[in-house]
Amino acid sequence: MFPRLLPALMASLFVGLAAGQAHAGLFDDEEARMRINEMRNEFNGRVSKLEAGARAQLELADQIEQLKTEIARLRGENEVLSNDLANAIKRQKDFYVDLDNRLRKLEPHAEAAPAAGAPPAAAPAQAAAPAPAAAPPVTAADPAAESRDYEAALTQLRGGKYKEAATGFIGFIRRHPGSSFQPSAHFWAASSLYQLKDNTGAAEYYAKVANQWPDDNRAPDALLGLASAQQAQGDAKAATRSLERLVAKYPSSSAAQIARQRLKK
Repeated sequence: MFPRLLPALMASLFVGLAAGQAHAGLFDDEEARMRINEMRNEFNGRVSKLEAGARAQLELADQIEQLKTEIARLRGENEVLSNDLANAIKRQKDFYVDLDNRLRKLEPHAEAAPAAGAPPAAAPAQAAAPAPAAAPPVTAADPAAESRDYEAALTQLRGGKYKEAATGFIGFIRRHPGSSFQPSAHFWAASSLYQLKDNTGAAEYYAKVANQWPDDNRAPDALLGLASAQQAQGDAKAATRSLERLVAKYPSSSAAQIARQRLKK
């Protein structure tokens, strides 16, 4: 009887082993699937972090570029301010030297009057004749007034008092139409108005500098300021034309370098 049961026992044992192996294979597949999902999630997380880091680097690079542009603009304005101040000081010194020379020329005439032996009635009349020669010092007072008014407005601008600076420069432009400071006064009036968000007024004065004094060293910066004011007004086409005009007319200027960067954007 035992020999008859042996084949059955062997068959049962084989079936049991096969079932166990199938269960073990199923368990291994499920574990591998879970591990693959974990790895996929980990990979996706790392990719997301890399993308976020790349975006942050691009934003940082853009901010750095904007800061470089702003620093270049401020350096240019600082150089112009320093140059204006030096010119104003020199002009004031020249004026006082000229005034002193005029006074020295008048002193011999004033001393000669009492030395003359003419009758008292005639002497005053003859001494009074050179009186019109004293007119030049009165006329020559205009350069001093120019320097005083210009420096006052410049001081307001340096102190960040843009409203007072704009008023001062515009007043200077009206009071001293023949002054050599006219290009500078127009430029700084425009800059002050731009800081006050008066983009229309700023564009007007910037345009005058570029059109009336194209050979002035502020003309390139005036065109750059004009483009900024036009952009702030929402006139992108006009701003682009101003930038292109700047690059074409003053290609080697620092303002043109900034203009090229803006045109690329």
